Amino acid sequence: MTPGAPSPSGARLALVLQQLKQHTGLSLAQLANATTFSKSSWERYLNSKSLPPRSAVEELCRLAGESADHPLALLDIARTDRREAGRPTPDRRRPETPPDNDGADTVPGDAGDTTGQIRNRTQTRSPHSEADRTDRRRAEATPSGPAGHRHATVLTALASACAVVLGALVLTHLPPSHRKGASVAATSSPATGVRCRRTACQNKDPITTNCAAAPLTLAEHETATGAWIQIRYSPQCGTGWARMWGAALDDRVEMRAGGRDGALRYARVTSRGEADTYVHTRMSVVSPATSVEACFSPAAGGGKECVETRLDQATPSPSQ
Repeated sequence: MTPGAPSPSGARLALVLQQLKQHTGLSLAQLANATTFSKSSWERYLNSKSLPPRSAVEELCRLAGESADHPLALLDIARTDRREAGRPTPDRRRPETPPDNDGADTVPGDAGDTTGQIRNRTQTRSPHSEADRTDRRRAEATPSGPAGHRHATVLTALASACAVVLGALVLTHLPPSHRKGASVAATSSPATGVRCRRTACQNKDPITTNCAAAPLTLAEHETATGAWIQIRYSPQCGTGWARMWGAALDDRVEMRAGGRDGALRYARVTSRGEADTYVHTRMSVVSPATSVEACFSPAAGGGKECVETRLDQATPSPSQ
């Protein structure tokens, strides 16, 4: 990829954003007036000159009346590709997913490694342009879109913060005999927006429970077919799951936490949309000493490829 050129995944994201804009029937100026982002910013996002923030994608999807899942998945993949392109690799390039979801002004595809080694990513963040910083300040200061979504989010965050402070004050002034029970209750109150914790999350979807809102990547592996598998972990939920992208129809990813006695979670690519983006398993509880293994099984045949790690031995990298 030449410097300044969009990655194939970034180009696909721009194409999807252009289609969403067409569905809104708005011009660039009208789109800027209806969202918290400027006309120049939308011009960059729609033409693959820079990757948009998640809030921009969500606002555009709301205006178009479409689900944000597919374009957000593309955004995740484009950000991952950008990070990988920013670090030197020995005569290998990170695979790009085929033309286009779990996540574009043109469209486009890649290959793999048979060593089965675990690779923990080192994240590099690109500095934001002055225009993006201006958009961020504007987004923080202005309620989003038609439903005032951003204003409601701020009020919710303030209410949560007040609840935490009040809980701390009550705990401080309780008699010693009451503090232990109150401490347990305080630690279980949901301040992060997740909808379950630990055993309550068993075999649940990380997306619908909000456990995938800010996950860590414990390990990842590039397969011989060019597909990638990752072991993901949510510190808020205390759970892990596996994710796969760049795969073909009927390829399968599975995850087991806790060795052979652990429950097996798996996901299979069942549609072109899933093949173009990614699929993920349901969750299992993960503790620091828990062994977690993710394995890839190609539909075309061949050996199973696995990656294994433990939370207390991994070097987690945050997701953008």
